[in-house]
Amino acid sequence: MLAGGAARRLGGADKPSLRVGGRTLLDRVLAGCAGASRTVVVGPRRPTCRPVTWAREEPPGGGPLPALHAGLRHVTEPLVLVLAADLPFLGRETAGGLLELPAGAEAAVLTDTEGRDQPLTAAYRTEPLRRELALLAAEYGRLVGLPLRLLLPGLALHRVPAPAAADRNGAPVVMDCDTWAEVAAARARIREHGNVLDEWIAAVSSELGIDPEVDTTALLDAARDAAHGVTRPAAPLTTFLMGYAAARGLDPATAAARVSALAARWAEEGGAPGDTTAAGLPEQAQPSDPADPSGQAQGQRDEP
Repeated sequence: MLAGGAARRLGGADKPSLRVGGRTLLDRVLAGCAGASRTVVVGPRRPTCRPVTWAREEPPGGGPLPALHAGLRHVTEPLVLVLAADLPFLGRETAGGLLELPAGAEAAVLTDTEGRDQPLTAAYRTEPLRRELALLAAEYGRLVGLPLRLLLPGLALHRVPAPAAADRNGAPVVMDCDTWAEVAAARARIREHGNVLDEWIAAVSSELGIDPEVDTTALLDAARDAAHGVTRPAAPLTTFLMGYAAARGLDPATAAARVSALAARWAEEGGAPGDTTAAGLPEQAQPSDPADPSGQAQGQRDEP
């Protein structure tokens, strides 16, 4: 993962440390490739959400090709995923899809909505990538300052179109954050109605160092049932208890189903507005006078 660069269009800000949805851009990309056997980050050391191996290009700020060369020194696997550290919406599905190289391909490169290759969102066979870097160094006498586009022509490419996605206004989803406007657009997108819950769950999971498989719909349904069938404050307490049960080994879907059923039983016992029974009891079992627990109507008591 390349996490250096001057970020000139951001006024020299430390771009990987910028936050989108409460998480740094670097941590968001790290979450998208959490299944890697080893993660190498090339750039200045920063706090991260999980352990990584740090590397530094020579000279610092020498460009993406020296950074790639520095990172490859730590790679032992035959396949390497190369990512920029400013991809706010990189999903595991996208990263995993790039790693499925067809036979004969030396690299799988994501292409944006305009068909442009994204060499920093790509998977490479390690040895062909080393070969191309060595050839460029021999041809130009250096890697420092060379444009990244020189890397791809010598590789057998498999192009992978970026997932189609748009915001509520129909604009393409921001792929990377090179300007403050793109950072603002990314921050706005996560707060859209259709995204905010998933983004919040991901942020909380990252903050707590957990990686649960959450059925958001089932949990929300259970919390709603508790709020409506019991009382509103029951909703957050119920979700906590379901989480506690999951930590003890209960399947979350089973926990949610049990809680929803319990809330339904609880609500039934309270009766419905306008019901002629109270607390779900048969009508003949109701006391005829709240002040008279005997169940007899006033004025009709048995004479002693």
